[in-house]
Amino acid sequence: MVDLKSSHHPTISYRPIQPSDLEVLERIHGDLFPIRYESEFFHNVVNGRDIVSWGAVDSSRPNGQSDELIGFVTTRIILAKESEIEDLLGVDSSKSDQTLVYILTLGVVESYRNLGIATSLVREVIKYASSFPTCRAVYLHVISYNSPAIHLYKKMSFQCVRRLYGFYFINGQHYDSYLFIYYVNGGRSPCSPLELVTLAATYIRSGFKSMAARLRKSEEKKVLRWPKGKETCCLMTATQNKRSFTTEDAGCQFV
Repeated sequence: MVDLKSSHHPTISYRPIQPSDLEVLERIHGDLFPIRYESEFFHNVVNGRDIVSWGAVDSSRPNGQSDELIGFVTTRIILAKESEIEDLLGVDSSKSDQTLVYILTLGVVESYRNLGIATSLVREVIKYASSFPTCRAVYLHVISYNSPAIHLYKKMSFQCVRRLYGFYFINGQHYDSYLFIYYVNGGRSPCSPLELVTLAATYIRSGFKSMAARLRKSEEKKVLRWPKGKETCCLMTATQNKRSFTTEDAGCQFV
């Protein structure tokens, strides 16, 4: 059991996960996650079999614990054309060399949270993915009720691109999942159906505004033939209408 009280000034460092981490890695996963992983998964992690991983340790801990894991992230490299997000890549993902990095698990023991460790671990993943010219994105799933993780990924500029209903089945109950993506090396999202609808709505709204502007100009021409007093009144009304359109545009948000 990690007790941060015995280490008031932790010195966190990061390294690859190694075979000697097996027992601690398995124990922390069991403590943190509702999903139980097979023993084979942990052996693959510590031996680097198709899994790339990083661990966080507190080198200021006494009693031989200075190299014991207090956080971890595990990832796998996936071919883009074989992934579930092929349609979300703005590149030719059918090319055989296009890859992605998928985050399998990320965790930090409770007494070491809120120290930026999870953020640093994810940065290691992004840096690793960015080092491969053929890699286009880092992506992952987050269970819908995991608010801290959702906040973390949004803060790190991951894009939440999908909600997958009933993705997880835990203890006899279904839970939704959010799919997050962080694009690297020129990877980008193509226009989604929602974006196309939004774009069409924008053009329609612009058309209405253009028509309204022409009508206002027409009215202003008529106003020039009116007596001076009425002209001033109508010009003020036109200016107020224009300000209303500007304020409305500035307040539009797409969340």
